[in-house]
Amino acid sequence: MKLWAKILIGFVLGAIVGLLVGPPAAALKPLGDLFIRLIKMLIVPLVFSSLVIGASSMGDVRKLGRVGAKTLAYYLATTAVAVTIGLILATLLHPGAGFQIPTETYKAKPLPSLVETLLNIIPTNPLGAMVSDNMLQIIAFALFMGVAIALIGDKGKPVHAFFDSLAEVMYKITGIVMEFAPIGVFALMAWVTATNGPDVLVPLAKVIFVVYLGCFLHAAVVYSSAVSIFARMNPLRYFRGFFDASLVAFSTCSSSATLPVSLRCAQENLGVPKDIASFALPLGATINMDGTSIYQGVCALFIAEVYGIPLGMPQYLTIILTATLASIGTAGVPGAGMIMLTMVLQAVGLPLDGILLIAGIDRVLDMARTCVNVTGDGAGAVVVAATEGELKTLPAGTTLAGK
Repeated sequence: MKLWAKILIGFVLGAIVGLLVGPPAAALKPLGDLFIRLIKMLIVPLVFSSLVIGASSMGDVRKLGRVGAKTLAYYLATTAVAVTIGLILATLLHPGAGFQIPTETYKAKPLPSLVETLLNIIPTNPLGAMVSDNMLQIIAFALFMGVAIALIGDKGKPVHAFFDSLAEVMYKITGIVMEFAPIGVFALMAWVTATNGPDVLVPLAKVIFVVYLGCFLHAAVVYSSAVSIFARMNPLRYFRGFFDASLVAFSTCSSSATLPVSLRCAQENLGVPKDIASFALPLGATINMDGTSIYQGVCALFIAEVYGIPLGMPQYLTIILTATLASIGTAGVPGAGMIMLTMVLQAVGLPLDGILLIAGIDRVLDMARTCVNVTGDGAGAVVVAATEGELKTLPAGTTLAGK
Protein backbone atom coordinates (compact mmCIF):
# COMPACT_ATOMS: atom_id res chain seq x y z
CA MET A 1 0.00 0.00 0.00
CA LYS A 2 1.37 3.42 -0.95
CA LEU A 3 2.21 5.97 1.71
CA TRP A 4 -0.58 8.37 0.76
CA ALA A 5 -3.15 5.57 1.14
CA LYS A 6 -1.84 4.69 4.59
CA ILE A 7 -1.89 8.36 5.61
CA LEU A 8 -5.42 8.82 4.27
CA ILE A 9 -6.63 5.77 6.21
CA GLY A 10 -4.95 7.10 9.37
CA PHE A 11 -6.54 10.51 8.78
CA VAL A 12 -10.09 9.13 8.36
CA LEU A 13 -9.79 6.66 11.25
CA GLY A 14 -8.41 9.40 13.50
CA ALA A 15 -11.33 11.70 12.71
CA ILE A 16 -13.84 8.91 13.37
CA VAL A 17 -12.21 7.87 16.64
CA GLY A 18 -12.04 11.47 17.83
CA LEU A 19 -15.74 12.05 17.15
CA LEU A 20 -16.92 8.74 18.60
CA VAL A 21 -14.71 8.53 21.67
CA GLY A 22 -14.68 12.24 22.45
CA PRO A 23 -12.26 13.94 24.90
CA PRO A 24 -10.58 10.67 26.03
CA ALA A 25 -9.23 10.31 22.47
CA ALA A 26 -7.11 13.40 23.11
CA ALA A 27 -4.83 11.06 25.06
CA LEU A 28 -3.48 9.92 21.69
CA LYS A 29 -1.93 13.34 21.10
CA PRO A 30 1.57 12.31 22.35
CA LEU A 31 1.85 9.97 19.36
CA GLY A 32 1.10 12.87 17.05
CA ASP A 33 3.54 15.07 18.96
CA LEU A 34 6.20 12.40 18.53
CA PHE A 35 5.68 12.40 14.77
CA ILE A 36 5.94 16.21 14.65
CA ARG A 37 9.13 16.12 16.74
CA LEU A 38 10.67 13.51 14.43
CA ILE A 39 9.85 15.67 11.42
CA LYS A 40 11.16 18.84 13.08
CA MET A 41 14.36 16.98 13.92
CA LEU A 42 15.03 16.81 10.18
CA ILE A 43 14.19 20.36 9.17
CA VAL A 44 17.37 22.36 9.85
CA PRO A 45 19.95 19.88 8.48
CA LEU A 46 17.69 18.96 5.57
CA VAL A 47 16.90 22.55 4.55
CA PHE A 48 20.49 23.71 4.95
CA SER A 49 22.12 20.83 3.07
CA SER A 50 19.44 20.86 0.36
CA LEU A 51 19.80 24.60 -0.27
CA VAL A 52 23.61 24.46 -0.30
CA ILE A 53 23.48 21.66 -2.87
CA GLY A 54 20.69 23.37 -4.80
CA ALA A 55 22.66 26.62 -5.09
CA SER A 56 26.09 25.11 -5.72
CA SER A 57 24.89 22.42 -8.17
CA MET A 58 23.69 25.02 -10.63
CA GLY A 59 27.29 25.89 -11.35
CA ASP A 60 26.36 28.97 -13.33
CA VAL A 61 25.74 31.81 -10.88
CA ARG A 62 23.70 33.59 -13.53
CA LYS A 63 21.38 30.60 -13.60
CA LEU A 64 21.08 30.74 -9.81
CA GLY A 65 20.06 34.39 -10.00
CA ARG A 66 17.61 33.65 -12.80
CA VAL A 67 16.01 30.72 -10.98
CA GLY A 68 15.87 32.73 -7.74
CA ALA A 69 14.15 35.66 -9.45
CA LYS A 70 11.61 33.38 -11.14
CA THR A 71 10.87 31.52 -7.91
CA LEU A 72 10.42 34.68 -5.84
CA ALA A 73 8.29 36.37 -8.51
CA TYR A 74 6.03 33.31 -8.82
CA TYR A 75 5.53 32.98 -5.06
CA LEU A 76 4.77 36.66 -4.49
CA ALA A 77 2.41 36.86 -7.49
CA THR A 78 0.36 33.82 -6.43
CA THR A 79 0.25 35.13 -2.84
CA ALA A 80 -1.21 38.44 -4.04
CA VAL A 81 -3.79 36.56 -6.15
CA ALA A 82 -4.66 34.36 -3.15
CA VAL A 83 -5.43 37.21 -0.76
CA THR A 84 -7.50 38.85 -3.51
CA ILE A 85 -9.55 35.65 -3.87
CA GLY A 86 -10.12 35.63 -0.11
CA LEU A 87 -11.31 39.25 -0.15
CA ILE A 88 -13.65 38.69 -3.09
CA LEU A 89 -15.26 35.59 -1.56
CA ALA A 90 -15.68 37.26 1.83
CA THR A 91 -17.25 40.32 0.14
CA LEU A 92 -19.71 38.14 -1.78
CA LEU A 93 -20.61 35.64 0.97
CA HIS A 94 -20.46 37.87 4.11
CA PRO A 95 -19.18 35.28 6.61
CA GLY A 96 -19.58 37.70 9.55
CA ALA A 97 -23.28 38.41 9.13
CA GLY A 98 -25.19 38.01 12.41
CA PHE A 99 -22.19 37.10 14.58
CA GLN A 100 -21.96 38.42 18.17
CA ILE A 101 -18.82 40.14 19.47
CA PRO A 102 -17.16 38.50 22.51
CA THR A 103 -16.06 40.58 25.51
CA GLU A 104 -12.53 39.18 25.86
CA THR A 105 -9.56 41.29 24.94
CA TYR A 106 -6.76 39.98 22.76
CA LYS A 107 -3.25 41.32 23.38
CA ALA A 108 -1.12 41.21 20.25
CA LYS A 109 2.53 40.31 20.38
CA PRO A 110 4.84 43.10 19.23
CA LEU A 111 5.67 42.69 15.56
CA PRO A 112 8.87 43.85 13.86
CA SER A 113 8.71 46.57 11.22
CA LEU A 114 9.23 45.79 7.54
CA VAL A 115 12.78 47.17 7.69
CA GLU A 116 13.58 45.01 10.73
CA THR A 117 12.11 41.96 8.99
CA LEU A 118 14.33 42.53 5.95
CA LEU A 119 17.44 43.14 8.07
CA ASN A 120 16.73 40.05 10.15
CA ILE A 121 17.06 37.88 7.04
CA ILE A 122 20.85 38.17 7.39
CA PRO A 123 22.14 36.25 10.44
CA THR A 124 24.75 37.72 12.76
CA ASN A 125 25.49 34.19 13.92
CA PRO A 126 24.64 31.37 11.47
CA LEU A 127 24.94 28.71 14.18
CA GLY A 128 22.61 30.71 16.40
CA ALA A 129 20.10 30.84 13.55
CA MET A 130 20.21 27.05 13.30
CA VAL A 131 19.79 26.59 17.04
CA SER A 132 16.80 28.96 17.12
CA ASP A 133 15.23 27.51 13.91
CA ASN A 134 15.26 30.91 12.19
CA MET A 135 14.47 29.61 8.71
CA LEU A 136 14.97 32.86 6.80
CA GLN A 137 18.46 33.29 8.25
CA ILE A 138 19.30 29.64 7.60
CA ILE A 139 18.18 30.02 3.98
CA ALA A 140 20.22 33.22 3.54
CA PHE A 141 23.42 31.64 4.88
CA ALA A 142 22.88 28.43 2.88
CA LEU A 143 22.49 30.44 -0.33
CA PHE A 144 25.68 32.41 0.39
CA MET A 145 27.57 29.17 1.00
CA GLY A 146 26.14 27.49 -2.10
CA VAL A 147 27.03 30.45 -4.33
CA ALA A 148 30.56 30.59 -2.86
CA ILE A 149 31.08 26.87 -3.51
CA ALA A 150 30.03 27.38 -7.13
CA LEU A 151 32.32 30.40 -7.54
CA ILE A 152 35.56 28.79 -6.31
CA GLY A 153 35.27 25.82 -8.67
CA ASP A 154 37.46 22.78 -7.96
CA LYS A 155 38.45 23.93 -4.49
CA GLY A 156 34.79 23.81 -3.47
CA LYS A 157 34.22 20.23 -4.61
CA PRO A 158 35.11 18.59 -1.24
CA VAL A 159 32.63 20.84 0.57
CA HIS A 160 30.02 20.17 -2.12
CA ALA A 161 30.57 16.42 -1.74
CA PHE A 162 30.14 16.66 2.03
CA PHE A 163 26.81 18.48 1.81
CA ASP A 164 25.65 16.20 -0.99
CA SER A 165 26.34 13.20 1.25
CA LEU A 166 24.64 14.92 4.20
CA ALA A 167 21.56 15.65 2.08
CA GLU A 168 21.34 11.99 1.02
CA VAL A 169 21.63 10.89 4.65
CA MET A 170 18.81 13.25 5.58
CA TYR A 171 16.65 11.93 2.74
CA LYS A 172 17.18 8.39 4.09
CA ILE A 173 16.26 9.41 7.63
CA THR A 174 13.20 11.12 6.19
CA GLY A 175 12.11 7.86 4.57
CA ILE A 176 12.44 6.08 7.92
CA VAL A 177 10.49 8.75 9.78
CA MET A 178 7.72 8.82 7.17
CA GLU A 179 6.94 5.17 7.86
CA PHE A 180 5.53 6.46 11.14
CA ALA A 181 3.38 9.08 9.37
CA PRO A 182 0.08 7.11 9.27
CA ILE A 183 0.20 6.58 13.05
CA GLY A 184 1.14 10.20 13.70
CA VAL A 185 -1.62 11.51 11.43
CA PHE A 186 -4.15 9.18 13.07
CA ALA A 187 -3.24 10.51 16.52
CA LEU A 188 -3.27 14.17 15.42
CA MET A 189 -6.69 13.91 13.79
CA ALA A 190 -8.14 12.05 16.78
CA TRP A 191 -6.92 14.89 19.01
CA VAL A 192 -8.27 17.65 16.72
CA THR A 193 -11.75 16.17 16.43
CA ALA A 194 -11.88 15.10 20.09
CA THR A 195 -10.86 18.59 21.24
CA ASN A 196 -13.02 20.64 18.88
CA GLY A 197 -15.82 18.25 17.94
CA PRO A 198 -18.65 19.19 15.61
CA ASP A 199 -20.17 21.73 18.03
CA VAL A 200 -17.32 24.21 17.76
CA LEU A 201 -17.67 24.23 13.99
CA VAL A 202 -21.36 25.18 13.93
CA PRO A 203 -21.16 28.91 14.90
CA LEU A 204 -18.34 29.59 12.47
CA ALA A 205 -19.27 27.13 9.74
CA LYS A 206 -19.55 29.94 7.20
CA VAL A 207 -16.01 31.16 7.86
CA ILE A 208 -14.72 27.62 7.47
CA PHE A 209 -16.72 27.19 4.26
CA VAL A 210 -15.43 30.42 2.72
CA VAL A 211 -11.79 29.68 3.58
CA TYR A 212 -12.02 26.12 2.25
CA LEU A 213 -13.82 27.33 -0.88
CA GLY A 214 -11.12 29.93 -1.48
CA CYS A 215 -8.38 27.35 -1.01
CA PHE A 216 -10.09 24.96 -3.42
CA LEU A 217 -10.61 27.64 -6.07
CA HIS A 218 -7.04 28.87 -5.79
CA ALA A 219 -5.62 25.37 -6.23
CA ALA A 220 -8.09 24.42 -8.99
CA VAL A 221 -7.68 27.64 -10.99
CA VAL A 222 -4.28 29.19 -10.24
CA TYR A 223 -2.14 26.07 -9.81
CA SER A 224 -3.91 24.15 -12.57
CA SER A 225 -3.37 27.08 -14.94
CA ALA A 226 0.26 27.51 -13.90
CA VAL A 227 1.36 23.89 -14.44
CA SER A 228 -0.77 23.61 -17.59
CA ILE A 229 0.45 26.83 -19.25
CA PHE A 230 4.10 26.88 -18.21
CA ALA A 231 4.85 23.16 -17.86
CA ARG A 232 2.35 21.65 -20.30
CA MET A 233 1.46 19.25 -17.48
CA ASN A 234 -1.99 17.80 -16.93
CA PRO A 235 -3.22 19.38 -13.65
CA LEU A 236 -4.62 16.04 -12.49
CA ARG A 237 -1.20 14.48 -12.92
CA TYR A 238 0.32 17.28 -10.87
CA PHE A 239 -2.16 16.93 -8.00
CA ARG A 240 -1.78 13.13 -8.00
CA GLY A 241 2.00 13.37 -7.98
CA PHE A 242 2.03 15.86 -5.11
CA PHE A 243 -0.82 14.29 -3.13
CA ASP A 244 1.38 12.78 -0.40
CA ALA A 245 2.84 16.18 0.46
CA SER A 246 -0.55 17.93 0.34
CA LEU A 247 -2.09 15.37 2.70
CA VAL A 248 0.81 15.51 5.17
CA ALA A 249 0.53 19.32 5.14
CA PHE A 250 -3.22 19.10 5.79
CA SER A 251 -2.58 16.82 8.76
CA THR A 252 0.45 18.51 10.35
CA CYS A 253 -0.37 22.17 9.57
CA SER A 254 3.33 22.80 8.93
CA SER A 255 4.93 23.70 5.60
CA SER A 256 8.38 23.15 7.08
CA ALA A 257 7.51 19.76 8.54
CA THR A 258 6.14 18.66 5.15
CA LEU A 259 9.33 19.69 3.31
CA PRO A 260 10.93 16.22 3.24
CA VAL A 261 7.82 14.76 1.59
CA SER A 262 7.55 17.73 -0.80
CA LEU A 263 11.13 17.19 -1.99
CA ARG A 264 10.48 13.51 -2.64
CA CYS A 265 7.20 14.10 -4.50
CA ALA A 266 8.62 16.87 -6.68
CA GLN A 267 11.66 14.86 -7.74
CA GLU A 268 10.27 11.34 -7.97
CA ASN A 269 6.69 11.96 -9.14
CA LEU A 270 6.87 15.23 -11.09
CA GLY A 271 10.33 15.18 -12.65
CA VAL A 272 11.69 18.35 -11.03
CA PRO A 273 15.51 18.19 -11.05
CA LYS A 274 17.20 17.95 -7.67
CA ASP A 275 18.96 21.33 -7.80
CA ILE A 276 15.77 23.28 -8.56
CA ALA A 277 13.65 21.29 -6.08
CA SER A 278 16.29 21.81 -3.37
CA PHE A 279 16.18 25.54 -4.01
CA ALA A 280 12.51 26.29 -4.71
CA LEU A 281 10.82 24.09 -2.09
CA PRO A 282 12.72 25.18 1.05
CA LEU A 283 12.31 28.79 -0.07
CA GLY A 284 8.59 28.20 -0.67
CA ALA A 285 8.13 26.59 2.74
CA THR A 286 9.25 29.89 4.26
CA ILE A 287 7.86 32.64 2.03
CA ASN A 288 5.03 31.10 -0.03
CA MET A 289 1.82 31.50 1.96
CA ASP A 290 -1.03 31.35 -0.57
CA GLY A 291 -3.47 29.48 1.67
CA THR A 292 -2.58 31.67 4.63
CA SER A 293 -3.21 34.77 2.48
CA ILE A 294 -6.70 33.53 1.57
CA TYR A 295 -7.29 33.10 5.30
CA GLN A 296 -6.05 36.67 5.92
CA GLY A 297 -8.51 38.16 3.44
CA VAL A 298 -11.50 36.18 4.69
CA CYS A 299 -10.78 36.74 8.39
CA ALA A 300 -10.06 40.47 7.98
CA LEU A 301 -13.44 41.05 6.32
CA PHE A 302 -15.14 38.72 8.79
CA ILE A 303 -13.78 40.73 11.74
CA ALA A 304 -14.70 44.01 10.02
CA GLU A 305 -18.28 42.81 9.56
CA VAL A 306 -18.83 41.66 13.14
CA TYR A 307 -17.46 44.96 14.46
CA GLY A 308 -19.43 46.99 11.93
CA ILE A 309 -16.36 48.64 10.41
CA PRO A 310 -16.71 49.40 6.68
CA LEU A 311 -13.69 48.79 4.44
CA GLY A 312 -13.05 50.46 1.08
CA MET A 313 -10.67 49.88 -1.80
CA PRO A 314 -7.68 51.53 -0.02
CA GLN A 315 -8.10 49.10 2.88
CA TYR A 316 -8.44 46.18 0.45
CA LEU A 317 -5.19 47.15 -1.29
CA THR A 318 -3.49 47.53 2.10
CA ILE A 319 -4.61 44.02 3.10
CA ILE A 320 -3.27 42.59 -0.18
CA LEU A 321 0.10 44.34 0.17
CA THR A 322 0.52 43.60 3.87
CA ALA A 323 -0.40 39.91 3.55
CA THR A 324 1.97 39.50 0.60
CA LEU A 325 4.93 41.12 2.36
CA ALA A 326 4.15 39.51 5.72
CA SER A 327 4.41 36.08 4.09
CA ILE A 328 8.15 36.67 3.60
CA GLY A 329 8.78 36.95 7.32
CA THR A 330 6.49 34.21 8.58
CA ALA A 331 7.86 30.76 9.29
CA GLY A 332 6.01 27.72 7.95
CA VAL A 333 5.01 26.33 11.34
CA PRO A 334 1.57 25.64 12.86
CA GLY A 335 -0.25 28.80 13.93
CA ALA A 336 2.02 31.24 12.06
CA GLY A 337 -1.07 32.56 10.25
CA MET A 338 -2.19 34.15 13.53
CA ILE A 339 0.95 36.29 13.60
CA MET A 340 0.32 37.38 10.01
CA LEU A 341 -3.30 38.18 10.83
CA THR A 342 -2.32 40.57 13.63
CA MET A 343 -0.09 42.43 11.15
CA VAL A 344 -2.93 42.67 8.60
CA LEU A 345 -5.47 43.84 11.20
CA GLN A 346 -3.10 46.49 12.49
CA ALA A 347 -2.41 47.75 8.97
CA VAL A 348 -6.09 48.53 8.30
CA GLY A 349 -7.05 49.59 11.84
CA LEU A 350 -9.23 46.62 12.75
CA PRO A 351 -9.51 45.58 16.44
CA LEU A 352 -7.10 42.81 17.38
CA ASP A 353 -9.79 41.46 19.73
CA GLY A 354 -11.31 39.99 16.59
CA ILE A 355 -8.69 37.27 16.54
CA LEU A 356 -10.56 35.62 19.41
CA LEU A 357 -13.49 35.12 17.07
CA ILE A 358 -11.60 32.63 14.95
CA ALA A 359 -9.07 31.31 17.50
CA GLY A 360 -11.28 28.35 18.39
CA ILE A 361 -11.39 27.07 14.81
CA ASP A 362 -7.91 28.19 13.79
CA ARG A 363 -6.62 24.62 13.71
CA VAL A 364 -9.38 23.61 11.28
CA LEU A 365 -8.57 26.62 9.07
CA ASP A 366 -4.85 25.98 9.45
CA MET A 367 -5.18 22.54 7.85
CA ALA A 368 -6.66 23.95 4.64
CA ARG A 369 -4.34 26.93 4.33
CA THR A 370 -1.20 24.87 4.97
CA CYS A 371 -2.30 22.31 2.40
CA VAL A 372 -2.61 25.07 -0.20
CA ASN A 373 0.70 26.63 0.87
CA VAL A 374 2.56 23.38 0.28
CA THR A 375 0.70 22.53 -2.93
CA GLY A 376 1.73 25.95 -4.23
CA ASP A 377 5.37 25.24 -3.38
CA GLY A 378 5.27 22.17 -5.60
CA ALA A 379 3.58 24.04 -8.44
CA GLY A 380 6.24 26.74 -8.21
CA ALA A 381 9.03 24.17 -8.47
CA VAL A 382 7.37 22.59 -11.53
CA VAL A 383 6.88 25.98 -13.22
CA VAL A 384 10.46 27.12 -12.60
CA ALA A 385 11.89 23.79 -13.79
CA ALA A 386 9.76 23.96 -16.94
CA THR A 387 10.79 27.53 -17.76
CA GLU A 388 14.42 26.45 -17.38
CA GLY A 389 13.79 23.56 -19.81
CA GLU A 390 14.79 21.00 -17.17
CA LEU A 391 11.48 19.38 -16.23
CA LYS A 392 11.77 15.64 -16.83
CA THR A 393 8.91 14.00 -18.69
CA LEU A 394 7.66 10.88 -16.93
CA PRO A 395 5.25 8.32 -18.43
CA ALA A 396 1.82 8.42 -16.84
CA GLY A 397 1.63 6.39 -13.62
CA THR A 398 5.40 6.09 -13.15
CA THR A 399 7.95 7.78 -10.90
CA LEU A 400 11.69 8.18 -10.98
CA ALA A 401 11.86 5.85 -7.98
CA GLY A 402 10.13 3.15 -9.99
CA LYS A 403 7.21 2.99 -7.57
